[in-house]
Amino acid sequence: MPNIYSKAIIPIFISFIIGACNPFSPELADGDINAGLIITAQKTPQDVLTNFSFAYNFKDSLVYSDLLDSSFLFLSKDFRTDPVTDLKWGRDEDIRKTNKMFRYFQTLDLVWGKSVYQDYNDDDSLLYEISTSFQLTIDGAKEYSTITGIALFYFIKKPTGIWKITRWEDKSDI
Repeated sequence: MPNIYSKAIIPIFISFIIGACNPFSPELADGDINAGLIITAQKTPQDVLTNFSFAYNFKDSLVYSDLLDSSFLFLSKDFRTDPVTDLKWGRDEDIRKTNKMFRYFQTLDLVWGKSVYQDYNDDDSLLYEISTSFQLTIDGAKEYSTITGIALFYFIKKPTGIWKITRWEDKSDI
């Protein structure tokens, strides 16, 4: 005679298998959205930025890693050094650093501001660039800090129709 727990768990398990869904994951959206609780299908560069803010705000490293193309490159400057030094790293290191940031801070709140400019970089409409302002508020348990700046993103449209980030230049001067 099965116990009461197996009678309750087995139907739930079977419903998840049959439904092939995760009830705890956010909904996938098809169109242009402004809601921060929905992951887009990355059919436009703007969709990628929506997923980017979702990944930061919910500290979701899987969503974040799916935004970056295998050729991804991050560029910035370290203004704490004299003279100022260049910072540069690829996809794997960026994912490692972002995961550490996700684990360290209790809260991250990323809000994209107004786009400074956006345009296609080629005749085939497979390369796109967006320069946008951002505000990132972080809670490190002891204090809140807000970082504002400008980010320049380069995107590529993959053969699958999905857009990915190939380059992110932090143009902030802090």
